[in-house]
Amino acid sequence: MGERGERLADVLSSDRHTVKPWFAGKLDYAPPVTDLAAQGFPLVGGRLDYIGGRSIAALAYTRNRHVINLYVWPQKQDDVPPGQFSRQGYQMLHWERDGMGYWAVSELNAAELKQFQELLLAQKD
Repeated sequence: MGERGERLADVLSSDRHTVKPWFAGKLDYAPPVTDLAAQGFPLVGGRLDYIGGRSIAALAYTRNRHVINLYVWPQKQDDVPPGQFSRQGYQMLHWERDGMGYWAVSELNAAELKQFQELLLAQKD
């Protein structure tokens, strides 16, 4: 189910109350974990990933058989408005809010990935 054979999740669960505590002791922050199954973006699980030599939270969601990887880590900057990018068939959205940086990456079309982002922005952990 992972894109290009990647490891989708270290903790497989659609329950945010299972996924969020799984990160405790593995990271020096608590990533926000949102359940969007009712809106058509079910949570699949979470994993540790590494960017720039730092451990970060990676949350996996799905939409119509496409995986959305949501990377989350602390940022010291003020909120940054969303940016949208496309590379090698992948759509990417980046934003910063409430001290966290977010990257959503998927082969999903740009409109649906934007919908996913808007649902996250409307939620509070």
